Amino acid sequence: MKIFPEILTRGYHMDIFGHVNNARYLEFLEEGRWAQLEAHIDLTKWAAQGLVFMVVNININYRKAVGPGERLQVVTSLQKLGNRSGVLKQEIRFKDSQEIAADALVTFVITGPDGSAVSIEGEVQEDLLKLGSG
Repeated sequence: MKIFPEILTRGYHMDIFGHVNNARYLEFLEEGRWAQLEAHIDLTKWAAQGLVFMVVNININYRKAVGPGERLQVVTSLQKLGNRSGVLKQEIRFKDSQEIAADALVTFVITGPDGSAVSIEGEVQEDLLKLGSG
């Protein structure tokens, strides 16, 4: 099941030019990631094992300005899963038109108790595959 968190843009999201500040898009993407992770992975179990989902790189493309009062959806899917890292594809879409306001490729690792990236295998791999492809 895909989760598409909805975000209503408000005045405090805006910059001096009257559209969503570029840094806010990163927060919207984070909302989308957390929604998917919480829906598909037992993060309490991960925390008990010392596992942490950690973003290491984000490449974002700003496609269309977003003004106040817009309803957006964040679409998140697993694009690639390697031995020690993975890539999520995320899109911020206008809810009604589904036009893309921004898209991003988000590279992540899973760190263990010592803070270093763990191998993505076994249960961790199974959990991440639940995020689905797009």
